[in-house]
Amino acid sequence: MKLKDVIMLLLLAALWGGSFLFMRIGAPVLGSLVLIELRVLLASITLILFALASRHQIHVLHRWWQYLLLGATNAAIPFTLISFAELRLDAGLAAILNATTPMFTAVVAWLWTKDPFTLKKLSGVLLGIVGVGVLVGWSSGGNGSHRWLSASFSLLAALFYGIAGVFSSRNFKGEKPMDMAIGQQLAASLILLPFSLATLPREIPSCVVIFSVLGLAVLCTAVAYLLYFALIHSVGALKTLTVTFLVPVFGVIWGGLFLNEPITFRLILGLLIILSSVALVANVRFKRTRN
Repeated sequence: MKLKDVIMLLLLAALWGGSFLFMRIGAPVLGSLVLIELRVLLASITLILFALASRHQIHVLHRWWQYLLLGATNAAIPFTLISFAELRLDAGLAAILNATTPMFTAVVAWLWTKDPFTLKKLSGVLLGIVGVGVLVGWSSGGNGSHRWLSASFSLLAALFYGIAGVFSSRNFKGEKPMDMAIGQQLAASLILLPFSLATLPREIPSCVVIFSVLGLAVLCTAVAYLLYFALIHSVGALKTLTVTFLVPVFGVIWGGLFLNEPITFRLILGLLIILSSVALVANVRFKRTRN
């Protein structure tokens, strides 16, 4: 990759890693439903404005019901689940758990499309389960139960990402990436609107929360999607997927820097185990370069 592409990849990972920081700040104040409604609504408005400025003709109504399904499985439901999880979980831990998405995608693809489930993929899934156990811990009692419940929300979100990935690959071939981004964000905002209106906060949020919402919607969603599409166009989908390994690293860094979240040995060990499992599932191969 060229230096420009590397910078874009790092920026994308930093933004997506930052989304866990902003959700950790905004969810306890606004509530998960309101926070995610603002995220997808403001992101869709930003993307629409960008499309108009770049003279892109938006086409989403011809597949409105498919966009509703995509918006539910790839945005509304997983975003909300992660936000609920972060009412108790640290941002860094939530980011690492979200890195299990390729594991769930492999299982969903095997069950749905009969994609071969090789021994390597099975090893990756089993290793990922070990990594989750290391991260969350095995302590019993109230705190342990609450921690596992919150972690299950993050893992369920990863499952929905896996479902959405397989669904989009089967039903959106030939669709323009900009239309897919706008369609799913708009659909997600419509799905969440009635639920968010029923849970509006009673007090005006602080400036920190407001800026967190704007950062989550504009930077971590709208701008991140634009970077994602640009990278796919520049270096291809396979190399762009390496962002999966970088997002949890940035999630841990941002949580430690801005929220004083502890970066423990268990957290680092769990991160390394889960990233290793992702490498196995995604069949990542490291080529030796010759001088």
